[in-house]
Amino acid sequence: MSARLYDEYHAAIPANAGTYQSVCDAVERWVPAFAGTALFFFAATTEPISATAAEAPPGASSCSGCHAASAAVRTPVTRLAGRPAAEIVAALQAFRAGQRPATVMDRIAKGFSEPEIAAIAAWYAAQKD
Repeated sequence: MSARLYDEYHAAIPANAGTYQSVCDAVERWVPAFAGTALFFFAATTEPISATAAEAPPGASSCSGCHAASAAVRTPVTRLAGRPAAEIVAALQAFRAGQRPATVMDRIAKGFSEPEIAAIAAWYAAQKD
């Protein structure tokens, strides 16, 4: 290596390179930049908690086979979304007891416990178009 190249190479390297202080200086410079970048990507790839709908309770998905979620869908079967929870609970209890005519709802309602019925009714009552 020529003396000129040697001098240019060493001129580019700080005098304290490889020391504890040089490592601390690098960490102080790069960690905040890395943390800021990581925080940006995390925030950009996640949805706000308030924007996500509450997850349906167990059993609620079985209702969607007949009860349309959207008001735009025309069906003779009553829509559940947005109905009062007490009304849904009363209907399921009437199906269960055989007090309301049904094709399959009497058997479906018998498969749910009271807490499951209450959870499903509350979830459907909270759903809005």
